[in-house]
Amino acid sequence: MLVNEIMNRNVVVVKKDATIKEASEVMSKLDISSLVVVEGDKIVGILTNTDIVRSVAQNKQPESTLVEEMMTSKVITIEPDKKIEDAVDLMLENKIRELPVVENNKIKGIITVTDIAVAEPKLIASIASLLALQLPGYPGG
Repeated sequence: MLVNEIMNRNVVVVKKDATIKEASEVMSKLDISSLVVVEGDKIVGILTNTDIVRSVAQNKQPESTLVEEMMTSKVITIEPDKKIEDAVDLMLENKIRELPVVENNKIKGIITVTDIAVAEPKLIASIASLLALQLPGYPGG
């Protein structure tokens, strides 16, 4: 299974000069755990729930602290034609839960650990169905 088969194509973005309060309101309203930070068409960071918690722990004022102050600027990305296993490897290596999907320097989607967890049972069920077809006593077996 490839990344582009399960990625979310509706990527919610935020500008780096938005406030943490504005960003957290969007995340809360949409029930998402991250926002891709953009400047024009270019990804310049990612803001996660963890970054917001860190801002609170540092006594930052959410109304005046900008996203660019708290975002992670080293963004790990993946291409849409990569395997899900490649995404999992990148997430484990970098201890992250979200991967923006980029093709030709353009954001195409985002894949999260939740997306992968939801897709894996479907994949396992499909394989089990194929195996059942090959068992004696089943049609095709």
